[in-house]
Amino acid sequence: MNANNPYKQQARDVEISQPPPDSVSELAFSSKANYLAASSWDNEVRIWEIQSNGTSMGKASFAHQAPALCCAWSQDGTKVVSGGADKAGRMFDLGTGQSSQIAQHDAPIRCIKFVEAANASPIVATAGWDKMLKYWDLRQQTPIGTVTLPERAYAMDCSNPLLVVATAERKVVIFDMTSPTTPFETVDSPLKWQTRAVSCFVKKDGYAIGSIEGRVGIQYIDPKMKTSNFSFKCHRDTKVPINTAVYSVNSIAHHPVYGTFATASNDGSFVFWDKDSKHRIAAHTDIGGPVISSAFSGDGKLFAYAIGYDWSQGYMGNTSNVKNTIMLHAVIDSEVKPKAR
Repeated sequence: MNANNPYKQQARDVEISQPPPDSVSELAFSSKANYLAASSWDNEVRIWEIQSNGTSMGKASFAHQAPALCCAWSQDGTKVVSGGADKAGRMFDLGTGQSSQIAQHDAPIRCIKFVEAANASPIVATAGWDKMLKYWDLRQQTPIGTVTLPERAYAMDCSNPLLVVATAERKVVIFDMTSPTTPFETVDSPLKWQTRAVSCFVKKDGYAIGSIEGRVGIQYIDPKMKTSNFSFKCHRDTKVPINTAVYSVNSIAHHPVYGTFATASNDGSFVFWDKDSKHRIAAHTDIGGPVISSAFSGDGKLFAYAIGYDWSQGYMGNTSNVKNTIMLHAVIDSEVKPKAR
């Protein structure tokens, strides 16, 4: 094991320079270049440039007035947006180096995404614990559309024209962005426990949803495809009694080229899956701490994952055994490429 890598990550995985001192809430890669953003519970959003040899360099940072809970990149890779417990949405422009407030809710903003179609004017969607979904034209100070959600927003993803918002009480609200303020469908999660993560398929015909109970649901939008829906167990330790061996699925990230996906969990692992063949492709385990968030780079050659205490055991469980950090994993085809049928 690499002596400079004491937290059990694979020896070839590289720790990012100057990681956040507190837990990461979300990781996001630019689709245009190897720039990585991370929102953190220390109120900061940080941006790194990743070099071809895996080394990283801090590029910029900006702050909320309370924990930063989410972040996302613009399609052209020039802007980072974030939402926070200060009820504000903020935007950082890499060209000018300036940050500004772009959104406001009545409760913390838990989810933020750019949702416009290709080559359209940038539109940002924010979803919060005030049970509201709001759309913002960056040229205006008031929302251009609002939707009342059935409950507090916990997770959201968009691959235009598909937008999926997962809320408390296991509700999932699906939107066709040709009619962004009218839900296309509101359904119950196929999973029995609280939702933690959601990610749209690369083909935009459905989504994967993960819960605190170590399950993932594969859900198609087209009624003709709904017979292909299924759920599966993951991130469970069969070596101990089942009531102590279930771990939350904290993050789901789809590979931008192959359409396979990664799940990351409190059990200190991330796993690559192929939904079409219902097959686990590769697993990386015993990382040394909960994996809180993850993201693929725009070309799919890098996989970033954040390690840190997830607070599932409360204040007493916050020991110094887990370091808050972000690791970069060089992806090889055999880990993410679907197997031949």
